[in-house]
Amino acid sequence: MTRFAHPWYIFLLLLILPVVFFWGRSTGGRIRFSSLKILKDIGASTVFHPRQILLLLRVFVIVFFVLALARPQSGKKFTKITSEGIDIMLLLDTSGSMKAMDFELSGERVERLDIVKDVVEKFIRKRPNDRMGIIVFGDDAYTQCPLTLDHGIVIEFLKKLEIGMAGQATAIGSAIGVGVNRMKDIKAKSKIMILLTDGKNTAGRISPIKASEISESFNIKIYTIGVGTKGKAPFLVNHPFFGKKFMFQNIEFDEQTLMEIAKNTKARYFAANKTSELEKIYDDIDKLETTKIEAKEYTEYNEIFHYFLLIGVFLLLVEIILGNTILRKIP
Repeated sequence: MTRFAHPWYIFLLLLILPVVFFWGRSTGGRIRFSSLKILKDIGASTVFHPRQILLLLRVFVIVFFVLALARPQSGKKFTKITSEGIDIMLLLDTSGSMKAMDFELSGERVERLDIVKDVVEKFIRKRPNDRMGIIVFGDDAYTQCPLTLDHGIVIEFLKKLEIGMAGQATAIGSAIGVGVNRMKDIKAKSKIMILLTDGKNTAGRISPIKASEISESFNIKIYTIGVGTKGKAPFLVNHPFFGKKFMFQNIEFDEQTLMEIAKNTKARYFAANKTSELEKIYDDIDKLETTKIEAKEYTEYNEIFHYFLLIGVFLLLVEIILGNTILRKIP
């Protein structure tokens, strides 16, 4: 963007009118002769006089000198964004029960972990100013991706999650413990964990309730999500005679424990048994844990008046040279 630091100087362009009127009235010399008839006949067909070039140059000289006085400036607009981000650790169940196919993605039945990965990826992309990390748990729990602002890396780790990568059981307490260990010494506006599981605690050395109490002592909230159909869930298995077919197994998440974990840390518990519900849960958490963002715009200007001044000086020199050589007026 361009502006003039002293725009009132532009009114000096009105000087062009008297220059054109008075200086342009005479373009020829002042030789005296006894009769004008012969010269009028000669010049009757002449429309443009070469000395009008000097008038045109004088006009442009004034224009560029006036523009230089008005101090034109070229500016670039910058936006400075400051944010008070939230640290979010995603605790994801990769136990064997996550193979249940009671969710749909694009109209097709998929394993629970597949739909979780799809929904969580959308959640990550919606919060570019927050640090995020991933902890996976099964028989045990470990950090798949530490807290980072590089969400591309987080999503790549998310895509690599596989069922059974941490074992077949469900160590909810251990997952919370690993999360607390990762986040307890971090200074942030807010620290939260989002725990997603489809079962009950069947492994680990620490109980989920005790782990949640420790989490609360470090001001870390834990949102809990129980996923899956209550009761029997379909699993795709290879039958020795009929090939691939669905078999139903009774799997239930420990809803009471998940509710108590959330309550202990002043958070909320959610349950989802279909894709739309799971998507809404992450949308709700996104609204509950908002990140404060401030955007300040400022413009940096650079002086460019010297370009106009140089052009004006150049045109003035051209006018002087032409006026004293090939367009010289005979007295």
